[in-house]
Amino acid sequence: MNRLALFIATCGYVGYVPVAPGTFGAAVGLVLLWAVRGVGDASLEVMVILSLVGLGVWSATVAEHHAGKADPGIVVIDEAAGMLITMFLVPATTAALVVGFVLFRALDVLKPWPARRLERLQGGLGVMADDIMVALYGNLAMHGLVAVAPGWFR
Repeated sequence: MNRLALFIATCGYVGYVPVAPGTFGAAVGLVLLWAVRGVGDASLEVMVILSLVGLGVWSATVAEHHAGKADPGIVVIDEAAGMLITMFLVPATTAALVVGFVLFRALDVLKPWPARRLERLQGGLGVMADDIMVALYGNLAMHGLVAVAPGWFR
């Protein structure tokens, strides 16, 4: 089970890239978004997001024990889930994907309130919660940008 948990937490070992693993984890989220959007069913997108969050809490907890520290850099399922949440119900145009990616990564680094506090939650819940929070901010910002400049994002 530990190997499966590490495989999931690291998004197929993407989390082991030596430079900016979180950025690569967010890129995995974009690939998942592309695959899910290809089906064209928003309910599938919701199911994938919820599955990633649930699997993320479990697998990140196992990965923390494996690494011997809280929120180890190898865990990137939180970034993958965060990208899907950031782009939920936002048109997946090239411009929107680029802006959403940069916005999510910036928010993930800045961790506006209460995201930084959510990191303090124990285990995989803390690993996932801060990224979910910044992704919700990102999603609101993306919807606002689409409303303000619809031609640019459609």
